Amino acid sequence: MLGDYPLKGRRASEIAAHIEQGVSSGLLAPGTALPPLRDLAAELGVNPNTVAAAYRLLRDRGVIETAGRKGSRILPRPALTPRDQIAIPVPPNARDLSGGNPDPALLPDLGPALAAAAEAARADPVLYGHSAVDPALLALARASFEADGLPGGPIVVASGSLDTIERILGARLRPGDAVAVEDPGWGSLLDLLPAMGLRQVPVRLDDEGPLPDALAAALAEGVRAVVVTSRAQNPTGAALTARRAEALQAVLAGHPGVLLIEDDHGHGMVDQPYHPLVGADTRHWAVVRSAAKAYGPDLRVSVAVGDEETIGRVAGRLRLGAGWVSHLLQRTVAELWRSDAVPVARVAAVYRARRDALLGELAAHGIEAHGQSGLNVWVPVPDETSALAALVQRGWVAAPGARYRIQSPPGLRVTTAQLEAAQARELAEDLAAVLGAGRGGSRLV
Repeated sequence: MLGDYPLKGRRASEIAAHIEQGVSSGLLAPGTALPPLRDLAAELGVNPNTVAAAYRLLRDRGVIETAGRKGSRILPRPALTPRDQIAIPVPPNARDLSGGNPDPALLPDLGPALAAAAEAARADPVLYGHSAVDPALLALARASFEADGLPGGPIVVASGSLDTIERILGARLRPGDAVAVEDPGWGSLLDLLPAMGLRQVPVRLDDEGPLPDALAAALAEGVRAVVVTSRAQNPTGAALTARRAEALQAVLAGHPGVLLIEDDHGHGMVDQPYHPLVGADTRHWAVVRSAAKAYGPDLRVSVAVGDEETIGRVAGRLRLGAGWVSHLLQRTVAELWRSDAVPVARVAAVYRARRDALLGELAAHGIEAHGQSGLNVWVPVPDETSALAALVQRGWVAAPGARYRIQSPPGLRVTTAQLEAAQARELAEDLAAVLGAGRGGSRLV
């Protein structure tokens, strides 16, 4: 079967290993359709349930995708190739709105903070056996978490939100476990889960965050963890409201053993209040905050608070590997935080004004769009490929929604972090011409 690569194996693990070997060697190309269960079972002389189990193993490991009656096929891109590394060509003179980066003009001058960190290192050198967390950063993080009403708990420092989330998932889950994720959701997280051998279960959302009914359905499927973005959701800009947080808490209360991870990466550059999902009965939880958006992506520092067992496992595993995050970086972030180097209200107001400018211009043309918080606006479209190509011809490059979607309808992500009002007007006019006034794509939900 499959031309020059006949499949082999008698047990599910053997069949799965043989298919994965073919993928790794390049003999089974991305997109290759696998034989129907019963056809392969007859070819190998095994029970169809054995083949079904092999395909399930491959799906959980991120090697194949399954689509019911449409069959199974090798993933069109390797699980370890991040989708945001697939470059979008930017023609000369085109305006690139696909990056998702903060505005460099709104990032702090790192010089004073780095100098303060260097002086602290001279006075108190960090040697083996030193505490893993800088005391100043620890105090600031604890005060921030407490101010937002989170339960007390240990704090760990890692290298950015995704690194923290990976460590938390790795500390509590095993390959094959299911994780509830937002759809549309953060592309890097959607890449990470299959690379870890975890299965993603999509949860639809609107401007207020994940839909309670969708989360309840995912929990009913037996997910072992839930990842929710508190504010500045990427790519839609959703932000949890108090009403939605209360509804989600009620849903989660029926599943106290499920791991809850709240990604609050927008902390420090948004003006929406933080509404925690952690309830009195939540056994395993963590809230993650990163310096990347407020202080710059190269400051790979994040802080996370959570229950004793979860954070203890993460900290213990960190000690066995990386050991700690550089105290030079930790002290730099602590100094930026302490000195209010980037006033949250001022930065958030600029980002809000730029989002609102585009949303208002699009609304004037009858185009639905979303962006309650953060750096991006999500524009539903009927067809991503044609919309992207037409926009490029008019001098705009947006990010294709396929990078962020599992089952949700098509859309484009437009980064508004550096989009001025005049550009927003021009972009809206061009989008209206591309889509046809009043003829946007399917709604977010």
